[in-house]
Amino acid sequence: MKNQILDLEKKYWKAMENHDFDTVRSLTRFPCIVAGKNGVRSVDEPSFKKMFDSAEGNQLKVLSISETESEIIGEDIAVVAYLVELAYSAKGQGSTEKCVCTSTWVKQQDSWVCAMHTESELKK
Repeated sequence: MKNQILDLEKKYWKAMENHDFDTVRSLTRFPCIVAGKNGVRSVDEPSFKKMFDSAEGNQLKVLSISETESEIIGEDIAVVAYLVELAYSAKGQGSTEKCVCTSTWVKQQDSWVCAMHTESELKK
């Protein structure tokens, strides 16, 4: 089960790389909670779609996922934490960053969906 949750997290990142909103939507519980460098917010599906679409034309690449930890809390809730290294390209400018991420996954109608995701950028 722990591997299944990590596999779902990787599938989510792959969909972000491929700008595949249908897959991202199918893996997200709405409203979801997102916390990162832009603050904390609860995001409904239309707002999530707007944020997702605002990244159109930008490139994201997951370079690595490491230091993974996951726990199955119960039959219908799991948490995962890991270090991710990302490469971004937007408007001709490229950068890389490392973040520590956490996600909370819940089972909803026999499918696992992400209810909360956090990202904390590590200092370079």
